[in-house]
Order: sequence, then structure tokens, then C-alpha cells
Amino acid sequence: MTNWRIRDFHPTDLDGILHLWESLQATHVAPVYALSEVLASCEKDHAVVAVLGDQVVGAAIGRAAHDQGWIVFLATLPEFRGRGIGTSLLAAVENRMAPHGLNKLSALMPESETRVEAFLSRGFVLKKNLRYFERKIPIQRQELGPLAHLGGRVLARDLWANVAGMQREKELLERRLVLPLAEADLADEYGVVPPRAVVLFGPPGTGKTTFAKAIASRLEWPFVEVFPSRLAADPAGLAGALRQTFLEIAELEHAVVFIDEVEEIASQRSGEPPSALQGVTNELLKIIPAFREQSGRLLVCATNFIRALDSAFLRHGRFDYVIPIGLPDAQAREAMWRRFIPTSVVNSVDVNLLVSRTEGFSPADIEYAARSASQRALEKAVYGEDEAILSPANANFVPPAARKGPDIHDYLDAITETRMTVSHETHEQFLEDIDALARL
Repeated sequence: MTNWRIRDFHPTDLDGILHLWESLQATHVAPVYALSEVLASCEKDHAVVAVLGDQVVGAAIGRAAHDQGWIVFLATLPEFRGRGIGTSLLAAVENRMAPHGLNKLSALMPESETRVEAFLSRGFVLKKNLRYFERKIPIQRQELGPLAHLGGRVLARDLWANVAGMQREKELLERRLVLPLAEADLADEYGVVPPRAVVLFGPPGTGKTTFAKAIASRLEWPFVEVFPSRLAADPAGLAGALRQTFLEIAELEHAVVFIDEVEEIASQRSGEPPSALQGVTNELLKIIPAFREQSGRLLVCATNFIRALDSAFLRHGRFDYVIPIGLPDAQAREAMWRRFIPTSVVNSVDVNLLVSRTEGFSPADIEYAARSASQRALEKAVYGEDEAILSPANANFVPPAARKGPDIHDYLDAITETRMTVSHETHEQFLEDIDALARL
């Protein structure tokens, strides 16, 4: 006759559950479900305990979802194993879950777990050739409301990989920003303080916004873009709206906050009497130190005109890094062309010629030229000669079998007609700014 009994879980049994959890940890067999999930299921789902007097010596916790049930936790104290407690606990929790009309009851166990007699004796079958996959969702449910209110979003996970070329910039951002933020515990072990705020500067069209989004994608953090022009319409004024926005951002566990063309609200302060915009600059200078005190977030400011920024804005203590994002080199331009040229024709196009002809082009320029070439080829394929574009009704229709993708002439014509975003003078000024202001 047993001297232990099984009953429903009471909130006062939490200490006993913790003791059972610790007993499993001591055997180096980590449970599949996290302790927080086990404790939550104790309160919300189905839990039974085996007690000897007032001591909890075993517990089984189950969760039902539609017609599928899961055993979240099963454990007995080491000194009470082999007495049939596990089998009885499984039977008891299954009885509590029966009213849900379950068709199947399943359990996930660590691969190193060898004590499975309780499951086998209750008729569980060990399934072969199965693998368990798990992925943590980076955004918690309670964050969805504040995130939507801020206009933030979770970006696709492949943005980082899809940034064509720009390998030097990617490697720098990976090492300086992503690594210490993604591996915060490791960074702390090495005495590295994860960055909290950075400035990306460079000529227009070089991909600063793309990199900011790619960083958020790489970290799997929400991306929140702050638009000063929209905040200016707030009844509280731009400074007040900016302050309120960052207070709401503080409610998120993680976030990459992006301000583009930051020179609009952080330009050099001068003049008497002070302009209204100086008050906004002052407010932003107050916001950044408070923002830096919060872990799990990164402020990315982008500017095309770093010389226009207030000197106090860029000083040490506000921004960890001031990173240049310049024009793509030959290797990066080749990667971009190969990304934009259709795979069906890329082997027949002299990519090296396109690379040499687009020196000084920004990524945006290259994308525009590539899209223009494709559009040009499409119209020729459908309407025939170029003149037919103006009067498609009179065009000689080209049969599908005779159509082909863009050729080298389409690309060279598109390059010739593309106006370069960055002038030689602007690029020279950018190189000077790297020497004077970059902080890597």
C-alpha cells in the first residue's frame, strides 16, 4: 500500500514544483519546456501533484489544444522513483484533460532522458525518426499594441542576406553592432558595452536606410522609424511629440529606432533669438542619454550632410560609432548587377563591362539603371521597335517564342541615361568627412 497520494495542484505547491525542477537540473537532464512555461501551465492548464504528508514528491502538468494534448512536465524526486508515482501522475492528469475530447496525448523528452518507464506503462509509443524544432518569437504579444501605435513593424528575416555587395560595410556593422547586441552575455564577459546609438552618414542613395532595416532584421528586433515631419503636426509640438514617442518606445523590450535625415532636427544651433527648431535639437540631446540607459535597443540616425549636424550632437557619450556608408566599390557593384540581372540572361551579359561603366554610381543608381533596362527590353519584346512604344496600337506584336530578356545594349543605354546621384564634389567632401568625423 502506498503512503503517498495524488491531488490537484494548489498555488501553495509552487515551491514543490521548483524543487522538482531543480532535482531534474541536478541530473543534467534539462526539461524541454522552460520553467516559466511550466509555472504558467500550473495555473492555467492541468496539473496534479503527488504528496507525502505535506511534501510534493512528484508532479505532472498537461496542456490541451483542440484535440491534441501535451505533457509539459513530469517529474518525481530521485528518492521516490521506481514506485509507480510517474505512471499514476500521468493517469491522473490524463483524466483531468479527458473532457477536452483529446484524440492524442504527446510528450517531448530530452534525448538524454532514460527514465521513460512511466510513459511506456501508460501506453505511450516512442516515435522514431522525429526531430524537434523550436524558434523563439522575438515580439511578445503585449508589445504588439504599442508597436502598432508607433508604426513599427517586424521586418523579413532575410534583409541582411539580401543586401547585395557592400561587404566592407556589412562586416563592420556585423562586428561593431550586431555581435555585441545579439551576444550580450558574451560581450559582457569580455567587458564590451553593447552600442546604444550610432550615426550612419554618406551621400544620398548609398543605402543607409537599407542598412538600418537590415540591422533590425539581423537582430530580429522591431523596426520603428521616427518621422519628424509627421510629429510636427502633433498639438504638443515637435519637441513634445518627440519626447512622447521615445517614452512609448521605452515600453518595447527590443527595438531598432531609425531617424532619417536627422540633420532636420539636429542642425547647428545659432542665431538670436533662438529658433523653434533649436528647442527640438535641445530635446533630442536630452532624449539620447535617457535612451542609452535602456538595454535591448539601438538608435540609428542617418544623414546625408553630417557637416550640418550640431557639434554637441556627435560628441562621445551620445553616439558609440559614426559610420560612413559610401559608394560601392567594384566588387559591390558586381554583386548588385548580378542581383538585378535576370538569371536567364546573366551569363550572356558582360557584367564586368557594366561594373566599369558604373563607377561612381550609388546602389540606388545601379538599381534604377537595371530596372530601366528590364523595362526597355520588355517593351521591345511586346511592341517591337522602340517607335512602337509611342503608338502600341500600330506595333508589330512579337510572338512569345521570339522574345528574350535584356541584353548588354539595353543595360549600356540605361546606364547612359541614368543621372548619377552623387557628384564628384560631393564624393570628395564625403572622403574628407570620413577623416574628420568618422568613429569606427
